[in-house]
Amino acid sequence: MKQKPENDQEAPKDKKKSGLRENIEAILIAIVLALFIRTFIVQAFKIPSGSMKETLLIGDHILVNKFVYGVKIPFLQKILIPVKTPRRGDIIVFRFPEEPDKDFIKRVIGIPGDVVEIKSKQVYINGKPMNHDFGMHNDPRVIPGMIQPRDNYGPKTVPDNGYFVLGDNRDHSYDSRFWGFVDLQAVRGKAFMIYWSWDKQDFGVRWGRIGNTIR
Repeated sequence: MKQKPENDQEAPKDKKKSGLRENIEAILIAIVLALFIRTFIVQAFKIPSGSMKETLLIGDHILVNKFVYGVKIPFLQKILIPVKTPRRGDIIVFRFPEEPDKDFIKRVIGIPGDVVEIKSKQVYINGKPMNHDFGMHNDPRVIPGMIQPRDNYGPKTVPDNGYFVLGDNRDHSYDSRFWGFVDLQAVRGKAFMIYWSWDKQDFGVRWGRIGNTIR
């Protein structure tokens, strides 16, 4: 009497093992790709405060391009492959100088070498008034510079590899006027799109903001 080959009996187990291994490999590859994308290319952030109104609102979820300013060595935050540097008007996410474990988002106003001055809320760059439509003021008071630098600041020169940043909600933003400049090494990337927006106060989705390009 002929016996069945042992291979025939073990074949179903081998198929199960092979299928399980393929699934594990697929999951590991997906995790590695997600980590790579998050580390070097794109990362999601949520807006927690109103300092960037009306450009960005509390509850906006945004995507940040981490590649645009160069490839950085993870954890060390040193630029390995430079691409370009932030420009005036860019909205950047960066490690907050006073608490590096926190991320802040503000707009670049002054770049290295610029002389920044604020007189009665008006921003001057290199002696010329900066006219733009994204900065807003809703407090009619003008605070003297000797009390605090919110409405009267400088003049100060932006250092090498430093950036002067402001929130678009100028009267309610804790920014470079109070704590100084952002170092290039601390910049995580440039905000470029709103992919989700939730209005917690009205408990609803802001459908009109989803997919908007950030400028």
